[in-house]
Amino acid sequence: MAVPFYDENIYLLNMKNDTEAKLLEAIPSVDVLNTTNTNSIPPTSVLKQLAVAIEAGKNFKTVKDLLASFGNSSPSKEKPGLSFSTVKSLVIREKEDKLASGFGDDKKVLALINSLFDADGKFLQRKLVSDSNTCTPKIPFIKDIHGAPPHGFVVKLSEVIGSFRSLHKMALFWCRVVIELRRFWSEEKHLPGIPVNEIPDLNSCLLYQQLQVINCCLSRKRQHYIATESFDSEMMEAGSNFKESDVSKGTVSAGSALFARLKTGELVLRQGANQLIENLAMLETGEPMYSPITQEGPLLTEDLIRETEELVLRTGSVGAGCSRLLSDMQAFKAANPGCVLEDFVRWHSPPDWIEDEPSDKVPGARGQLSSRMQKGGNLWRELWETSKPVPAIKQTPLYDEDLAVDGILNFFENIPISELFQQLFLALLSLGFVLAEDKLSANENLSKLFYECKDYVVATCQRNTWNDKVDDLCQVYETVETMLVSPEEVIKAIKQADETPTQENESPTRGELKLRFLRLGLNFGNKDKQQKKTPTTTKEPKKNADENPSRPFASFFDTKSSLFAKMSPKAKNLPQVDKPPAIDESNLTVA
Repeated sequence: MAVPFYDENIYLLNMKNDTEAKLLEAIPSVDVLNTTNTNSIPPTSVLKQLAVAIEAGKNFKTVKDLLASFGNSSPSKEKPGLSFSTVKSLVIREKEDKLASGFGDDKKVLALINSLFDADGKFLQRKLVSDSNTCTPKIPFIKDIHGAPPHGFVVKLSEVIGSFRSLHKMALFWCRVVIELRRFWSEEKHLPGIPVNEIPDLNSCLLYQQLQVINCCLSRKRQHYIATESFDSEMMEAGSNFKESDVSKGTVSAGSALFARLKTGELVLRQGANQLIENLAMLETGEPMYSPITQEGPLLTEDLIRETEELVLRTGSVGAGCSRLLSDMQAFKAANPGCVLEDFVRWHSPPDWIEDEPSDKVPGARGQLSSRMQKGGNLWRELWETSKPVPAIKQTPLYDEDLAVDGILNFFENIPISELFQQLFLALLSLGFVLAEDKLSANENLSKLFYECKDYVVATCQRNTWNDKVDDLCQVYETVETMLVSPEEVIKAIKQADETPTQENESPTRGELKLRFLRLGLNFGNKDKQQKKTPTTTKEPKKNADENPSRPFASFFDTKSSLFAKMSPKAKNLPQVDKPPAIDESNLTVA
């Protein structure tokens, strides 16, 4: 007969484990995030959680791999007998259902998504004195570390994801964000906190650039629709209002339409003409020359630019350039009936046209093409001979907005997990320093230390191996947060550190900036490394911070860092790919 056995220690241990498990699964609420003091920088705990996620994410290739380790992913079933578009829509819906099932219908998650995508932009809105009214302020620090604008969508997303306590929940929430991005695109809604019609900012993180492409593609689609209707209306108006008698009297327009006379005397409608080019007339007909409306170029993010450059260097291909040149030639022919290649060169590439009399400014002055244009087999001449007069609005698009956005959204679903958290980490780091600079730059006692911290962050983030220094960056960030929360204590520490002379045996090669940090106790994780490298011949009693002349106030800063002082993400025993990541995040708190 079995006898019940009760062990109080086991009971307490189980209670503790249950409590920690519930905390890890906790979902931050909108009220908690919004009631956080928006006048301060984001909490260090949020940045540390992103740092832990960077390290843990190195065990997984993509977000899908991470979710698969938790059993939240399964291969799609075959659907025979359906069209490709139907299968595609069903697969997308199936993926959305699976990803959504990770959270269920949790009201907190839905509230976070709705607040994050709210067009009003009041969620997690912080006041920035230097630039409180614009979405993309020109702040050098953000460019230096490849961050994101402080009022934008990416920094808010960073703070929300960093407020989750487990890597699993962080990845699931990202998937819910991707689902919402797809919905906004399908419903033709612009993303909040992202410029509506700007080319990608190559000084920002790749995630921000890709979101810029989505908004810009939506704007282009709307503009193309409006331009098409306007063009068709102009063509109809030109046909109904055209009178040969008016043209014979010297009028070269009918309504808003323009005409050009060929060498034969025939009048031809100009299509897609933009504006008159002063002091230039067509060589063969003497008619005024107009610049055409051309197709807009592709929206290239930094990764696409790099891939294009590598392709050109590897294969010597200039296919994209040829397509753009051919498109411009067709648009120019449509806007300037009766033109010749020389006319196009004078507009498109003036250095390749040499006038016989450079001082003569008479329209239609004669001249010749440059030597490179006259060579046999010249690409420009070959393209000109094959091109037809087609206005840009009626040409095959050089850049497919739907295909581009679909590629970005598919990339988001398969984004390398560590790469995602690295970008979110830098975005939040840039926000914190920009906000802190507004408050500390004018402080006579703290500005010097703040700018030393800022210089250290810039120098570290500009290296390719900065992700190995996330623990150091978190300590520096925590120091800046301490300046804002407890400025009196920091000022006291600075004064006492300044009164302490530098050690005579201090290495002069470390640099002035590093020495200042060492004297203030900001050793950025190098203390343990130095102790490991330096052999000890005799055992001496352990000194506290106050007894150590080289680090008189180490205890003040060391006690402020609980995560990296006790446990570095790189020092953890991270799980294998086939197991869920068992991350000890008990030192973290929900923002």
